[in-house]
Amino acid sequence: MTRLTLTALALALTAGAAAAQNDCAAGNTLEAGTLTIATGNPAFYPWVIDDAPESGEGFEAAVAYAVAEAMGYAPDQVAWVRTSFDEAIQPGAKNFDMNMQQYSITPEREQMVDFSLPYYSSAMAVLATGAAVEGGAEPSVASLRGLKWGADANTTALPILTELIAPESDPLLYGDNADVSAAMQAGQIDAALFDLPTALYLAAVVVDGGAVIGQFPADRSESPDQFGVLMEEGSPLKACVDAAISELTESGRLAEIEAEWLQEATGVPVIE
Repeated sequence: MTRLTLTALALALTAGAAAAQNDCAAGNTLEAGTLTIATGNPAFYPWVIDDAPESGEGFEAAVAYAVAEAMGYAPDQVAWVRTSFDEAIQPGAKNFDMNMQQYSITPEREQMVDFSLPYYSSAMAVLATGAAVEGGAEPSVASLRGLKWGADANTTALPILTELIAPESDPLLYGDNADVSAAMQAGQIDAALFDLPTALYLAAVVVDGGAVIGQFPADRSESPDQFGVLMEEGSPLKACVDAAISELTESGRLAEIEAEWLQEATGVPVIE
């Protein structure tokens, strides 16, 4: 078989796969030939860069276009709309085919909406106070053990903290993450573990001088927080979106997008 024939065969197979995926979605989108995707209003870094999802820049914007492509939709066949986080998660008809706003997949939410297979398993990240960073805190277990830690006693953060870091002193326990971040503000603790998105938000908006100094890979947690594409309950697109995410996972494309936008772009080093 000639090289030209092989190339033609590969193109035909790719086109056939795209057509099959498009057949999966045919007649099941709000607008024929268009995939309508929702994001937040506004949408924040690093999920969407400069609040412009149509650029395809930012983790969720890039994943959205990758999923669309795997479903057979070209970039000019993707339309964007905006919704609030809480509005989209309520039961009822939607003005989108799929919505990506860091929605954690939970049994409670699955009673009201449909979720795709996970497209992201959140790493646990170390948020430290400015004083701790100035004191020399570094993204290594040896450095982190000497810090004064706090934790929400009701989340997976506590067992991860005790198993992976094993602080020299017992962590202070709190009722929720709001109390943990308040304790950091008050100088009661030096550091705490949050999922990476929450840690980035707290460092930017809530904890004065706070910094995300490192992250543990999601595969080091027994039950990482997982994000899914949100759809209307009973959506006929769920099987199509699941197939697209499975394809992107198996090909390694999702891992590439995560590395580009959630490791390199945020500059948060991995704690080994």
